[in-house]
Amino acid sequence: QVQLVESGGGLVQPGGSLTLSCVVSGSRVRIYGMGWYRQSPGKQRELVAASTRYSSTNYADFVKGRFTISRDGAKNSIYLQMNSLKPEDTAVYYCNRLEYPWDWGQGTQVTVST
Repeated sequence: QVQLVESGGGLVQPGGSLTLSCVVSGSRVRIYGMGWYRQSPGKQRELVAASTRYSSTNYADFVKGRFTISRDGAKNSIYLQMNSLKPEDTAVYYCNRLEYPWDWGQGTQVTVST
């Protein structure tokens, strides 16, 4: 059974930075396209950043130029570097496979506020 454990969230001021981590157990991230998603209260979960199995990346327009997704096959992990954070980035962030998502993890809360 695949487990996803996200971490690295917290409270940060506008303009600040955070790095999120996702450790995957029970499968190998290097063979799948992986993504970071987020969900704000009252909104649907949305894809923020994607990393294909060939290591190409894609970003939602609202984070392009600010967020960077990366992966480490040896650690079976993916990461999301978030810079220039805005209050509208406040959400619970999740990682998962791009196609046929596994069961979702608990996510990690990111709050951008003064």
